[in-house]
Amino acid sequence: VLWIVFAISLIVLWNNWMVANGKQSLFSAQPPAQVAQQNKPTDVPAAPQPGATAVPGAPAAAPANAAAVPGAPAAAPASQIVTVTTDVVKVDIDSVGGVIKRLELLHYPDHFDKTKNQVLFNVNGPNVYLGQTGLIGTSAAGVLPNHTTPFTVKSAQTTLGGNNQAQVVLEAEQGGVRLTKTLTFRKGDYLVGVRHDITNISAAPIQPSLYLQLQHDGTKPATDSWFMPSYTGPTLYTDADKYQKLTFEEIEKGKADHSTKADNGWVAISQHFFVSAFIPADKAPRDIFTKKIANNLYAIGTVQSLGTVAPGATVSTDTRLYSGPQDEQILETITPGLELVKDYGMLTVIAKPIFWVMTQLHAMLGNWGWTIVALTILIKLAFFPLSAAGYRSMAKMRVVTPKMQAIRERYKSDPAKMQQATMELYKTEKINPLGGCLPILVQMPVFFALYWVLQASVEMRGAPWIGWIQDLTQPDPYYILPVIYAVSMYITTKLNPQPTDPVQAKMMLFMPIAFSVVFFFFPSGLVLYWV
Repeated sequence: VLWIVFAISLIVLWNNWMVANGKQSLFSAQPPAQVAQQNKPTDVPAAPQPGATAVPGAPAAAPANAAAVPGAPAAAPASQIVTVTTDVVKVDIDSVGGVIKRLELLHYPDHFDKTKNQVLFNVNGPNVYLGQTGLIGTSAAGVLPNHTTPFTVKSAQTTLGGNNQAQVVLEAEQGGVRLTKTLTFRKGDYLVGVRHDITNISAAPIQPSLYLQLQHDGTKPATDSWFMPSYTGPTLYTDADKYQKLTFEEIEKGKADHSTKADNGWVAISQHFFVSAFIPADKAPRDIFTKKIANNLYAIGTVQSLGTVAPGATVSTDTRLYSGPQDEQILETITPGLELVKDYGMLTVIAKPIFWVMTQLHAMLGNWGWTIVALTILIKLAFFPLSAAGYRSMAKMRVVTPKMQAIRERYKSDPAKMQQATMELYKTEKINPLGGCLPILVQMPVFFALYWVLQASVEMRGAPWIGWIQDLTQPDPYYILPVIYAVSMYITTKLNPQPTDPVQAKMMLFMPIAFSVVFFFFPSGLVLYWV
């Protein structure tokens, strides 16, 4: 145990020295790999044939289930940025492609700099995170409008109006098609309405397909660490195959196994506490693809055939884009399965009821820290019969400890007889030697489930308790709770019967130190529960 504590201390000290000297932390993501700039492609592939389902811009060797994305023209067109601000989000919409190139959540501060807000969609800096839509196909007049086509801003309501919504309408004509893209933002809502109206202004029928695509770089988030890992990657859901969770590494190797066709569900990029998901129209057949776009840049999306559009005819389709917190109550109301992005791991069956109980307690107490304290009391009451049995067993063990010591002295040269005599003593005194462990063992699943609740619940992100604890999902900044835990565990150990084996006795005394060192890196809310 001492060697473990010593080794962990060395690692922590070394990491702090590295950070203090401006070097990369051992517990955060590695320096980001170079991401290909979205607006600077190296080549522009030929346009596909009418009716084709592949998106232009795929690399030469794309996976079989991948649909490519259109590459930007060599000379980037001039763009106009339209900024829309609601009560919950602030978004920058680029007239080139009608792409949301930045999406800021106004009610969620940044993890590192609390004076700034959390940003999801972004193209500045080392990271790329975008949602793109457009048409695939060609006509006699050329390639249809896609997310690299210059659009004209027809109207832009940049703040919430009297109807509690803001709307931006963009229009582009290319390849004999007029594409009108309408983005609708509503008060208090992270759900963006994305409507596409496709009008054939050519003299011949066309067969366009609509693609919806989310791009993300493969760099691990800076908030990730060895002690508090989190998931960032593509996810999707279909009624047939349910929730599917992928990794960028699988896409890189061409081994991403997922549903490829559906007429329902959604595709998303999930990250710690947040998610962005395209939700196409229901009962509309579509292909689902994942692919590598460039070095350290990946995509998940859908391609939906819009059928044959006659000259002068218009076809319309409504899509929804959710980009916001993984709030379970909100996600459940949007579309089936979307709440599953809030991942509790293998202990979902325990974690979901725990979180439900916590939400009821929080509604009464108004503080997530005191909610954890109240939850602890309820768990103690629920497990009281088992705990009482364990304490009775430990009390009996304390009474018979002198007898056990006498047996050890009598049979110290014959371990087999010592074991037999010890078991006879247990039987005579009606003692379960493991009874004292029962309260701890019963609580372990709850402990791990609460860990995942704290890891997954955006409701507790940035939630304070008292004084120095300003974020229950982050470690105690001054290590006060781990120290309190170590002291309280040491006292508890002294109150319990001492093991007859002196090595075990010393081990029990050192356990509080070992656990408290580990708890330095655990969420303070979890340490609060264990204290």
